[in-house]
Parts: sequence; structure tokens; C-alpha cells
Amino acid sequence: MVRKFEDYCWADIMDEETLEIYSAYERPLKVGPNAAVLMIDVYQASYDGGQQKVVDVIKGHPSSCGERAWAMVEPGKQLLKAARAAGLPVMYSTGDVRSHAEKGRPTNRVTMTETDNAYDILPELAPEEDDLVVYKQRASCFYGTPLMSHMVNLGIQSLIVGGGTTSGCLRAGVQDAKANGFHVTLVEECCYDRTAINHKVNLFDMHHKYADVMKLKDVIAHLEGMTPQRMAS
Repeated sequence: MVRKFEDYCWADIMDEETLEIYSAYERPLKVGPNAAVLMIDVYQASYDGGQQKVVDVIKGHPSSCGERAWAMVEPGKQLLKAARAAGLPVMYSTGDVRSHAEKGRPTNRVTMTETDNAYDILPELAPEEDDLVVYKQRASCFYGTPLMSHMVNLGIQSLIVGGGTTSGCLRAGVQDAKANGFHVTLVEECCYDRTAINHKVNLFDMHHKYADVMKLKDVIAHLEGMTPQRMAS
């Protein structure tokens, strides 16, 4: 029987021996203090081609995550709505398309989407006027960006994270956040990857080592129970 600590999307691929090996990591899960929401790379290229199977959509849109990315849009909207109602800072990362930025790519993937709006944030998840957007050339949204400075200025101590891909840029950002002393909560329904196996294995691994994976309903319940906070000026 799957224990509550392991009651997530990886339950169907993790055997009892694996769960026993990782049992030392079991702990209470939480949203940390002075939190902000960070949406990692929810940009147009991940959603191009619509809600098709990834194996089909990549024929015309090689950077797309197809239906797997689209599955997190409605949960992502719910998370952002609850976070803004609670007064939490909201931050985004996306690719850097400024001059010479194309010389550095975040991963070794050869076939990429080359469109003018590839790194525009998906309209359904778009930033509002006071939200922060950082532009990156590497996988981690902390590397070579002012994200850390903004977080320190705002007094942020923890992050509620969604976006993609689970095994790529999202994981890189989560690991850097943990390395810099921030508590990280990953919202299960708000993360995505190109394949189920990459998504499940990496979410499982981060849950045990770097982040607390929580259900959207539990994160929203936490946010709704907060006294609305004001961002530092």
C-alpha cells in the first residue's frame, strides 16, 4: 500500500524496495515561510501545436511538450490566482532572446523551435504588471540572472514552484534554490515533462532530496488560510 508521503504520480512505478531505501527522507511536508511563486519556463515553445500527444506534436514543433504541458495550465491558473489573492510575489523565468543569447543553449538538445515568440510566456499564465520576469541562457533560472537579488530584496525565504521541464530547467532551478538555502514546494499538478518516466522519476527524486512535492489543493488551502501579505518595496 502506498503511504501518504509517496501518494503522487510515481506510485505506479516505484516498488516497495525503492520506497524502503528512500524511507529515511520521509518528513512532514509544508509551504515554507515568506513564500513566492516561481513559474519556470512556461513559454510558448512548450505549448506549440496544442494538446496533442508529444510524439505527434514534435513532428512540427520539436520543442513542444504537447498535452503534458497543457495539462498544467488550468492548475497553474488556480495556483497563480490563489497566490496573488494572498499577496505573494509571483516570478517567472524564460529564455533570453537578446543579442548573442542564441550562442548559449541550456541543454544539448539539437532540434529546437525557432519562432519569434518561442520564449513569450503563455497568455493563459501571463505575468501581471508587478510580476518579475527573469531571462536566462542556462538551465537554472538562478545562473547569470538577477533572481537571487530580487528574492533577497523581497525577503523571500521559500518558493512554490511550477513549470517545466521536470527533468530539465525546473529541476536545475529547484536544486539551485535548495543550494542557496530556500525551502522549495513543488506543486505536482503544475509541473510537466515530455515523457511520463522522466517526469515521475525526477519528481520522486526531488521530493526526497530537494523539495516538498504537494498537491495543488493542499497548497491552495494553505494560501487561502494566510493573511494577505504585502510585497517589500
